[in-house]
Amino acid sequence: MKKNDYFLHFIIISSAELGQRVDNFLLKNFKSVPKSRIYCLIRKGAVLVNKKIIKPKYKLQIGDELRIPHIRNYNNKNSIFYYNNINKVSTLIDAIIYEDDYLLAINKPAGTVVHGCSGINFGIIESMRFLRPDLHFLELVHRLDRDTSGVLLLAKKRSSLHSLHKQLRIKGVKKNYIALVRGKWKSNIKIVTVPLLKNNSAKGENIVHINNAGKQSETRFKVAEIFTFATLVNINPITGRTHQIRVHSNYAGHPIAFDDRYGDIKFNKKIKECGLNRLFLHAKSISFKHPYNGKILIIEAPIDDILNKCLMNLRNYYKDQ
Repeated sequence: MKKNDYFLHFIIISSAELGQRVDNFLLKNFKSVPKSRIYCLIRKGAVLVNKKIIKPKYKLQIGDELRIPHIRNYNNKNSIFYYNNINKVSTLIDAIIYEDDYLLAINKPAGTVVHGCSGINFGIIESMRFLRPDLHFLELVHRLDRDTSGVLLLAKKRSSLHSLHKQLRIKGVKKNYIALVRGKWKSNIKIVTVPLLKNNSAKGENIVHINNAGKQSETRFKVAEIFTFATLVNINPITGRTHQIRVHSNYAGHPIAFDDRYGDIKFNKKIKECGLNRLFLHAKSISFKHPYNGKILIIEAPIDDILNKCLMNLRNYYKDQ
């Protein structure tokens, strides 16, 4: 039996384990984990054999690759939460789009917060630390809004974090987003530079307003595709204020599809016919100097099936001629 103590256990079955039922094998090798939890993991499909979901009675064969989520320290309170949400947490493994000794990049799913906060246990950074106990240092380099998808950088070394934060301060990090907005984008609107002021609503949520007392901000827009009632735009935020892209898009007269704070309800209802049910804002790519070798690194994140389906429907039925 060969183990790789990583964010998952990968176990290659040898002749010593031949013929054992998978549930009995797990109960024997992970005695500190409650029996109910072992069966729960198998039932939820978190335990795979040769990349396939199996049943508890499956009998192991020589050469089988058994994939098991990291299940040490089960009695830890935080660990219990993640085991109870193992399917959702484990999706982050497949969301990794780049990794080396210094950095890790995730194609963040929409609807997932980057860090846990009041009332929310499931955050990207906490989950990745849980999934990757081999990493002694792991920190967020920047943030994305909960409903925004796309490239999210994490630093695996303190020196990497310092390097990237310095690049962010001097605007050496280039970010490229795509968004679907209401109406046909006016060709004369290429840069929005209105100042933004952040306040808290009665519910404790961040609400950003255009206000001369706010912080200087700049966003650059470029039309990518035009449809009969919407436009796909490429966006480069020069500054990184809270909700900057969403507020600047709305200020330009083109709120982003399914923006629940700064958007247009009628537009959202219309675009829903194209299969959209989430904010159409995606961090498409990010480029910067690698903190170790200084070479320019470009990391790209593909859009998810929901955004892709929406665009395909727009191209098929609402393409502007």
